[in-house]
Amino acid sequence: MLEIVDEQRLRILRLDRPERKNALTGELIRALMGALREAAHDDDVWAVAITGNGDAFCSGLDLAQQDDAADAGDRADAGEPAEPDDDDDSLRHLPLVMRVECEKPVLAGVNGVAVGLGLSLAMNADIRIAAPSARFHPGYARVATSPDGGLTWTLTRALGYERALRFLLEQRMVPADEALALGLVSEVVASEDAFEERFLEYGLMLASVAPLAARQTKRLLVRVDEPPDLTAHLQDEIALALHGLASRDSAEAVRAMFAKERPEFTGT
Repeated sequence: MLEIVDEQRLRILRLDRPERKNALTGELIRALMGALREAAHDDDVWAVAITGNGDAFCSGLDLAQQDDAADAGDRADAGEPAEPDDDDDSLRHLPLVMRVECEKPVLAGVNGVAVGLGLSLAMNADIRIAAPSARFHPGYARVATSPDGGLTWTLTRALGYERALRFLLEQRMVPADEALALGLVSEVVASEDAFEERFLEYGLMLASVAPLAARQTKRLLVRVDEPPDLTAHLQDEIALALHGLASRDSAEAVRAMFAKERPEFTGT
């Protein structure tokens, strides 16, 4: 489910559910959070790299195991109250772990689709490189709700307010070259065959930087444009996402999506 490999001082985390496009379950979320925390506090690890096995980075929440993932704090059934729990493995804590608790550089290698929570995961990394086949979709408005997993913070920092809003509301699948132009990623590898080599090469470069310099630089840059109370912002993000998912419009959006029909929204 999650492969963990060390290459010199680089900790590589590979989402390993290729048959489900590396969709997130509660078990995988907990494993990922635990591995990130362990890497953050391991003095032998100087950088972290995340990617997916198979032909996808992460397709988001596994709808077939939605209840299990809800236990990890990232979703709830429509009948559940729109209130996040205090579980440290909650996705509400993912940006705090990746951007704040882990002061080591985190690289995301986007080797295929990154959708919904998968996009949130990628955007929480400090640096993103993509394969030519990479594609990006926010997913949230498609099911009539707002983003979670820190995406409202990280995406706005990367794209700016207007571009972030357009990307979230237009609901388009954005290919790698456009993602580079927008600022979703900072590099698109020349070919599919070269992706794995470049991903490892860049990760090892990050892990070769003087660790004190890397940690202090990241610590300072994270503070720029950080919300006055990031924890409160992330809690509001989860609460609003759950509120949207509990709406009639969300139920209609999901129904229409599977029926391949145009949804009829009522604003309730």
